[in-house]
Amino acid sequence: MLHKFKKIDYSIVFILVILMVISILSIYSTTFGRPKLEGLTKSAVMYYILGFVVFFGMSMVNYKFIIKNYLYIYGVGMLLLIFVMFFGKEYYGAKGWLSIFGVSLQPAELFKLCLIVFLSALLARKKNRPLYFGRDVIPVSLCVLPPLLLVLLQNDLGNALSYVIILVGLLWIGNIKFTHALIGFIIAVVAFVGGIQAYIHYHDEIVKFLKDVGRSHWADRFDPWLVPDQTSRDVLWQTYNAKLAIGSGGISGKGYLEGTTIQSNRVPLAYADSIFVQIGEEFGFVGASVLLLLYFILIHRLVLIALECKDRAGPYLIVGIIAMLLYQIFVNIGPFIGLMPLTGITLPFISSGGTSIMINMISMGIVMSIKVHTEENEDILGSAEQPGITDIVLKLFRRKPSQQEQ
Repeated sequence: MLHKFKKIDYSIVFILVILMVISILSIYSTTFGRPKLEGLTKSAVMYYILGFVVFFGMSMVNYKFIIKNYLYIYGVGMLLLIFVMFFGKEYYGAKGWLSIFGVSLQPAELFKLCLIVFLSALLARKKNRPLYFGRDVIPVSLCVLPPLLLVLLQNDLGNALSYVIILVGLLWIGNIKFTHALIGFIIAVVAFVGGIQAYIHYHDEIVKFLKDVGRSHWADRFDPWLVPDQTSRDVLWQTYNAKLAIGSGGISGKGYLEGTTIQSNRVPLAYADSIFVQIGEEFGFVGASVLLLLYFILIHRLVLIALECKDRAGPYLIVGIIAMLLYQIFVNIGPFIGLMPLTGITLPFISSGGTSIMINMISMGIVMSIKVHTEENEDILGSAEQPGITDIVLKLFRRKPSQQEQ
């Protein structure tokens, strides 16, 4: 055990501690003077304490045990997504939370990690051989479709898109053919540009359709980004005040607890999805740059661990976690500097939210487990030739013959 603790990358631990301090200070600032929200700071402290316990605990557990049980992990995640459809609580238009023994859990957040484990186990069986479109890429993508649809039905567009980003990241490192990747990239760019143009030119028709299908809040998020001139003041309220606050922070910021926009409560959910606004206003360009630098160093350390890993599944897990983190960072900060619409994604390690903090700390624990156990070369995925992921999936559900039949 002592030998394993010595192999932990304490530079990552140091970064996590700094992010924890930033998170607690930011949550305190955004809830200061608001009696109904004062408990969020204490909750963040408790979740981080528990998170570090889980982090070190996961570091001591061989990650190959997690990979070996990838089917059970995927199954439990799917059951939670189905369960929340019927018994979940609705917050801010999304029905995606479960209350378990008084603790709020968001299965869509948890499933991101389940999906990373599942896809990593499938792709690692290919032993770095090229992925065939029909036998590999399509079956893997179909495995992502059910959870994607379930989360979309919960009105959680942000987490649903994160599944696509994780899939793309793992297919890329999974040795997808360059021609397939190029075709996919071109299709994505054309769909993205075409979708924007269609939304602008057919705005009224699309808004009416979204209202008819119960997704009118999606229009409220796209309108401030694409058609601000046609958007009401109420819809523009969050992004307008957020940009105003970040711009007023200047180079060094207004000072801790001195952000006029944040302290006057003119930015909704400043303790959660909009917490970057507090950092930008009270600590300015310098504070925001320091936060981004910490993310860069953290991801750089994760890449180095992936490169040093001697097992096949380890790098897949790390790349999936990196894709998840990069997506959340970009999608959280992007709306407040005019790069994209609001999606309601938390800022990793900073925003208030027990599920988010715990998932991120568990993810870091898995990465550290990969570093600690990388010298153990036992191949739990088997060494037999695996012709395609279609064969792997079919084999999982194939009935084993009884002794009499044998």
